[in-house]
Amino acid sequence: MKIHILFYCVAVLFSIALVPAFAEPPKELTVSAAISLKNSFDEIGKLYESRNVGAKVLFNFGASGDLMKQIEGGAPVDVFASAAQKDMDEAEKKGLVGVATRANIAVNSVVLVIPASSNVAVKSFEDLRAGNIKKIAIGNPKTVPAGRYAEEVFSYYRILDAVKDKFILTENVRQALDYVARDEVDAGIVYATDATTRAKEVKIAVTAPDQSHKPVIYPIAAVKGTKNEASAKAFIAFVLSAEGQKILGKYGFRKP
Repeated sequence: MKIHILFYCVAVLFSIALVPAFAEPPKELTVSAAISLKNSFDEIGKLYESRNVGAKVLFNFGASGDLMKQIEGGAPVDVFASAAQKDMDEAEKKGLVGVATRANIAVNSVVLVIPASSNVAVKSFEDLRAGNIKKIAIGNPKTVPAGRYAEEVFSYYRILDAVKDKFILTENVRQALDYVARDEVDAGIVYATDATTRAKEVKIAVTAPDQSHKPVIYPIAAVKGTKNEASAKAFIAFVLSAEGQKILGKYGFRKP
């Protein structure tokens, strides 16, 4: 009896000792994504966590150019999702992302928005030249893709020189949206998906035709050298899955 009890105690202690060695830590994943993806990615992240026990997705939202620079500076990021091919191309050129993991996940549209309370008649981009339009919010073209698309649209309509002095440059596209929503500017250039998040505060005056700017295509890729490569690839696959694409569609994004 004593031998059996001793053997049992040793077995229990041995099994307890093994737990720390084999217990799998939470799969924490850091995703740096264009801020225009915030609403959709927040929902995708929650669903991904529910499908993967122990998984935790941490999001870092901002202007695509700023996020790329953070990764270049050594920020601990596992996945990068940009609002433009340019920023992802630059990240790829600098060897910051895994080429084989890169994929396009969504398409967006560029729109001209004005405050919902505005009585100013804006029916075309050319109307922005009018004297009663004094402030136009756009993302800083140096780091914000939406700002670059805005400049392309203005160049297409040959009004860039006429309106550039009216620009109020913002750190990201959501800040441009905030300025319009708070009636602090007369107009702003954002994405169609952004406008829908503040539908009671802003109204879409004009949608830019596709030929007026480069396609607004969102690429995603795993950051090169990530210690969570398997999880990074799994998250990207989930965004591309039917469930992930359905959520993106729910927020107004189109399939690439």
